[in-house]
Amino acid sequence: MSQSMLKLSFLLLLLAPISLIQAQIQKGVLPQDKPISSNFNTGEKHHYTVNLENDQFAFFKLMQDGIDLKVTTYNTLNEKLEEFDSPNHRNGYELFTIASDKKGEYLIEVESIDDKDHSGEYELFVQSIKPKAVTQNEEVDELFTVWDTNNAPGAAVAIVKDGEILYKKGYGISNLEYNIPITPTSIFHIASVSKQFTVFSILLLEKQGKLSLDDDIRKYIPEVPDFGKTITLRHLASHTSGLRDQWNLLSMAGWRMDDVITKEHILKLVAKQKELNFNPGDEYAYCNTGFTLLAEVVSRISEMSFAEFTKANIFDPLKMDNTLFYDDHEKIVKDRAYSYSSGSNGYKKSVLNYANVGATSLFTTVEDLSLWAMNFSDLTVGDSAMINTMNTPAVLNNGKTFGGALGQFVGEYKGLNEIQHGGADAGYRSYLTRFPEENLAVIVFSNSAEFNSGRMAHKVVDIYLKDKIKTDDSSNEVSEETNSDDITIDKNVLATYVGAFELQPGFVITISENESQLSAEATGQPMVSLKPISATEFNVDGVDAKIEFIPNEGQNIQLIKLHQGGQIMDAPRIKEFDKTAVVLSDFSGDFYSEELATTYNFTVVGDKLIAKHSRLSDFNLNPVKKDIFNGEAWFFGQVEFIRDENNTIKGCKVSNGRVRNLYFEKVN
Repeated sequence: MSQSMLKLSFLLLLLAPISLIQAQIQKGVLPQDKPISSNFNTGEKHHYTVNLENDQFAFFKLMQDGIDLKVTTYNTLNEKLEEFDSPNHRNGYELFTIASDKKGEYLIEVESIDDKDHSGEYELFVQSIKPKAVTQNEEVDELFTVWDTNNAPGAAVAIVKDGEILYKKGYGISNLEYNIPITPTSIFHIASVSKQFTVFSILLLEKQGKLSLDDDIRKYIPEVPDFGKTITLRHLASHTSGLRDQWNLLSMAGWRMDDVITKEHILKLVAKQKELNFNPGDEYAYCNTGFTLLAEVVSRISEMSFAEFTKANIFDPLKMDNTLFYDDHEKIVKDRAYSYSSGSNGYKKSVLNYANVGATSLFTTVEDLSLWAMNFSDLTVGDSAMINTMNTPAVLNNGKTFGGALGQFVGEYKGLNEIQHGGADAGYRSYLTRFPEENLAVIVFSNSAEFNSGRMAHKVVDIYLKDKIKTDDSSNEVSEETNSDDITIDKNVLATYVGAFELQPGFVITISENESQLSAEATGQPMVSLKPISATEFNVDGVDAKIEFIPNEGQNIQLIKLHQGGQIMDAPRIKEFDKTAVVLSDFSGDFYSEELATTYNFTVVGDKLIAKHSRLSDFNLNPVKKDIFNGEAWFFGQVEFIRDENNTIKGCKVSNGRVRNLYFEKVN
């Protein structure tokens, strides 16, 4: 997740005082024949207008020089169209577009999302103006305009309808060092979209009578510890096993994600675990470990490598000739797209050396994955019972569902039933979404870490299912209000929302305010923006969740409610913790984890408690409660220190998003 904070566009709240947050500077009409250069200071908004005819498509480029900018476009009625913000930080292009729906004057707004009191320059120009797309395929090309370059990573797309590929195309560059373009035959690593193939392999073996989804994993992999609870293959396939996630564990153990990570590394790590996050079937928590184990089950039962099994039983029968599970990090793959991330000095290679399969590591093309998508409705491999099993929502021990099926997620998109999964490893981004009733599938791959594959796939869906998708009128009304000029709630009101709120023991949501914008930071999680939908309700940016502030007669809010996953959870305000009273030296020393076979040294430097590891950069541990610290490394989210009967620190438990209470013993 990008660490730069996006400015918020606030609703007009009739009951709250409001004020403009930035000075608007009218820059006039943007010429179409030459670039415009301008200096820029934070606290400003530059407004340009461009005159467009009905049904035109305009493509613009803004080159940032020393300042991080965001562009927002508005239609002829001054209604917000779209925001554009690349991760280039203070240098590089912001690319944006406007599609006109009527003749008139369109507004381009340039504002800074940089640090306060920062200045820089930019150059803005019209790259092209042409008639708006007429056909669906042309509309797809318009969507990918900003990625259709000869000097940056890009994307590949395929649209499948009624058993055939309607459209396929590549945009941008697959290898920046050799300037090789992306095509529909470019081979991408598609990360977690791999998981459905792992589940399908298990179901093929179940169909052959060689296993059952309800078998204990230890029947096939006895190295998995006996936690006193049965973990079934079904638990693994639905993310309900309670196992700790392999990537989080490896990061805690000092591994980098660009290290060579093999199946053996992961299996040895799993074998050392002493606890689960929760009882199997009690909760849903996304877990890559389960799918690595499932792939190993397939390998042990079939007496073939997982890559060999899937080739023989899935890829060859479907004629997916450019698809393989990549279990050897040194293997050469022709036509492979390499992945990249963007920084202040341009693009850099985002290296991936995985040599493990099941949870990830499927290499394929949009063409080949189209053949896989077709198999769900026109069976060549498997049978309808297997497909129904994959598509059926998993059920927790309490009888509730949570949107997860086996290796996929099921739900609705704009009134239509959808089955989907996305993936992200290194700079690769992938998404496969299927709409069974419409017999449509959309596949989108990218080799740029900044690409939002899910959003782009759904924009393609909007084009091809325009006549079938439903629009919520009430949500449209909210959207129209949101498109008014940027405003903010009075700081005196927002100040009553600021504070720490405890959702459960040790798990705290901290609400902060900066320049009239609210943000939230949960224990062990990155900071996220809050976007208001009413005077007291805020959507969590990038997460399907909402925070509600319970009014307190104008005084400091004492309770917030978190709305997420169909649940509403109370989080009362907790007293501000006096960090100055903490004796940091009490927590210094060497802490060893037998489960990770690794040691951290906690040492006091100045007024900070610093965590040190032989393979990692140092990071701060910040006190938030008695004997509880938050770590500034994502994999060290919360540290709870444990005292003995003499009130002396004897160890600590470390938690992050997918690992709970992993114990470190104080050894020195």
